[in-house]
Amino acid sequence: MSLKKINIRTVVLVLIILAASVFRLISYKFPSLSNFTPMGAIALFGGAYFADKWKAYLSVLVTLFVSDIFINYLYTSKWVLYYSGFIWIYLPFLIMVFIGTFIKKPNIANVGLSSIAAVGVHWLVSDLPWFYGTMYPHNLAGYGLSLTAAIPFEINMLFADVVFCGILFGGFELAKSKFTVLRSKKELAV
Repeated sequence: MSLKKINIRTVVLVLIILAASVFRLISYKFPSLSNFTPMGAIALFGGAYFADKWKAYLSVLVTLFVSDIFINYLYTSKWVLYYSGFIWIYLPFLIMVFIGTFIKKPNIANVGLSSIAAVGVHWLVSDLPWFYGTMYPHNLAGYGLSLTAAIPFEINMLFADVVFCGILFGGFELAKSKFTVLRSKKELAV
């Protein structure tokens, strides 16, 4: 492959996502930080910055899948590649990528509102009790109990989105201001 065909912007975006994804493993050592992960921010970031949106979806799926393998090993001492209900964990993050595609001009208001929407999607979709699990009854009352029990975790996710979106979006915008190679074709045309 020739160096001319390598898209530096895409490589940098992937490296940023890989670096941020390491922080997903922190909650194993610090249970009070459960759900304080960069995954929501990574999904929004990918949706906002990848020109080819399939790369955003793929990067989030791969990041979730690989980090799930390590997290499951840390908790169970087994290499788990698949678990029941994984679709209800992955689906909200794919929706978050979609939400990220609407961030045309990254600023505090746009990214903040997108983060709130992303956490809301995660809360409403990943806590559906009738698709997996037996902890709650598979009815509306069980869904209500599941949503209520999830509030502390979703608060952690919101705080994580604020922190990691600030780092990811702010860092990339700063880098773009210094290195024109990181700007999109549309930004270069202006």
